[in-house]
Amino acid sequence: MTMLKKFFAITLFFTTIALPQNKLFNTEDVIFNSYTKLAPKVNRSVAWIPNSNSYSYLKTIGEKQVLFKSYVNSNAVDTVYTLKRLNSALTINGFDELEKLPSSKWIDNENLRFTSNGSVFLYNYKTYKLKFINKIKNNAENISFAPNSIYAAYTIGNNLYASFTPLESTAITNDKIKGIVNGKIVHRNEFGINKGIFWSPKSNYIAFYRKDETMVTDYPIVDYTTTPASLKSIKYPMAGQKSHQVKLGVYDIASGKTVWMKTGMPLDHYLTSVTWDPSEKYIYIGILNRDQNHLYLNKYDAKTGNFVKTLFEETDDKYVQPLHPMYFIPGQADKFLWFSHRDGWNHLYLYNTNGRLLRQVTKGKWEVISIDGFDKNNRRVFITSTKDGVMDRNFYAVDLSGGIERITKTQGWHYVKPNSTGKYFLNSYTSKTIPNILNILNYDGKIVENISKSPNPIKDYKRGRLDYFTLKDKAGFDLYCRMYYPVDFDSTKKYPVIVYVYGGPGVQLVTDTWPRGRYAFWFMMMAQKGYIVFTLDNRGSANRGKEFEQATFRHLGTKEIEDQLVGVNYLKSKSFVDPNRFGVFGWSYGGFMTTSLMTRTNDAFKVGACGGAVIDWKYYEVMYTERYMDTPQTNPEGYKEASLLNYVQNLHGKLLLVHGTSDPTVMWQNTLEFAKKAADLDIPLDYFPYVGHLHGVYGKDALHLYNKITKYFEDNL
Repeated sequence: MTMLKKFFAITLFFTTIALPQNKLFNTEDVIFNSYTKLAPKVNRSVAWIPNSNSYSYLKTIGEKQVLFKSYVNSNAVDTVYTLKRLNSALTINGFDELEKLPSSKWIDNENLRFTSNGSVFLYNYKTYKLKFINKIKNNAENISFAPNSIYAAYTIGNNLYASFTPLESTAITNDKIKGIVNGKIVHRNEFGINKGIFWSPKSNYIAFYRKDETMVTDYPIVDYTTTPASLKSIKYPMAGQKSHQVKLGVYDIASGKTVWMKTGMPLDHYLTSVTWDPSEKYIYIGILNRDQNHLYLNKYDAKTGNFVKTLFEETDDKYVQPLHPMYFIPGQADKFLWFSHRDGWNHLYLYNTNGRLLRQVTKGKWEVISIDGFDKNNRRVFITSTKDGVMDRNFYAVDLSGGIERITKTQGWHYVKPNSTGKYFLNSYTSKTIPNILNILNYDGKIVENISKSPNPIKDYKRGRLDYFTLKDKAGFDLYCRMYYPVDFDSTKKYPVIVYVYGGPGVQLVTDTWPRGRYAFWFMMMAQKGYIVFTLDNRGSANRGKEFEQATFRHLGTKEIEDQLVGVNYLKSKSFVDPNRFGVFGWSYGGFMTTSLMTRTNDAFKVGACGGAVIDWKYYEVMYTERYMDTPQTNPEGYKEASLLNYVQNLHGKLLLVHGTSDPTVMWQNTLEFAKKAADLDIPLDYFPYVGHLHGVYGKDALHLYNKITKYFEDNL
């Protein structure tokens, strides 16, 4: 029997002044306005200027944008450039004018780098002088600049190139086989991998991934825009099948030669956490076995590729999930910080390069989310963490010798960037009652300067009450919940409920943030239409410690369903809830959960709608699936239990499945198999394909999608 643990008396109407709230959201607001005119105003152009206590920002004056430089604790403001000033410098040097201000990056406290039509420039705002420093080919992708801000590496097709001068481009690789890919993301973006190019600290070397996927099965994606339809195959390694093989090369700019790191066998292991040694003599690689339960942090000689030593190993009876590189302590080339869940929570550990653990730096039943820099003496590391609340993100200074100090003082969600001295901090802040505030803080967390404060962009709209609370599941875990009440809520009435669910690893939905984006606006729109909209973060979701996150191991869907039913049973105990009118909506893993809840809960839900659903985990990709499920060969019972093809006969309610026909993430085959099984069993099912769309549906078709989903609940719930 579950019970309510806490109920926070949070009654929010998202209004700051007493004005009539009469406007209603529509699906155009959900799709087209939720990220634009109805989103909080945030000045994303604000950036610290290196080696100073000053910052720059864009401001529109009339119809023209101007880049300004401002000084902390000062009223002084400099004009960095206008479009007219920049174009003058370009035309004097024989280059074409720009139509709008370019995106730029500060290199030091006087010079900015920007790119126009592949030409790379340095602009000195004090002298107004422009310097042409490099040239990048127009068809370049994955552009990565070196620490010296001049060299650039990039990919063209499946090969890696670099430009060291404006005069020529150097081909670092020349692979002609279609299945060989250089300089791009590998392992399907898992393990924190978000790039394939790694510059050395002094810009003398380029490390890069080389992926061989020739052995991976071709998967057919049909393009229906041609006549006749055509086939565009992609490489998609499904769970238990052959995976691609990855190497790490190091290109020496001086010699023009590439050396491959000797990472050994088997070839289908994963290369993660790539980190250069500050001296450039060594490169470190996390070698993770395909079972993902044993990690070796290895050191290699960058000149020869030879293995030097294993610094340490990490093992787990379920899985190890490296998501971060090593973070070297500035000025101390022999010490680094390492993220690990080894004590049950994601914390920082200080090591030396001999592999000796010096100390655990952070500790407690909370998670370190990110490392955000160091103070000027490099004795403290700045972190973002959940230390003072699972729903919050706050910013802290952690002494490497022990001790932690909170810098952001308010509850909510903080994005913080320290300046180069570690003395001041840009703090973009939002919460359930605050759209966005951008401040400069000092080390004590005091506001030195307010840069901007967003007005409430939805103050004129009718909105219902919003509650946050926790429930206990049968394992004793707190489950964080969020509930939108219908507008003009009347406790004597009975209302239908729509549960919005994701439920999968790596995602947290219930957060102390301002409602923003397509989902949040759909929730508010449905609340206007008289629905309760409820969300619960079940076991398996992110930022709750290893035991909570690993509870679903080898049995995806089972514990998640148990926890979602805790929320359902709680809601059914309320007099204002209609126990016979529960709906559920989700996408991707949320699509898997939606279909699971419709078929594995003894008809607890009357209506479901979902998109891009995983139906059978044997159809999903190697890296993600095998982490949480092992392989179909080693865990046949787990795959059988999780496969929704085995529960189609239990579908008694109304279920709408939608899928992009060109989805390269969750194969369309998932939905088609479910539809076929429903036809075989004569089970009614509603299904709609979005032709040519990938894992999400965008543009005008997204309007069609959300109109369809909205009407589906209105007609059936």
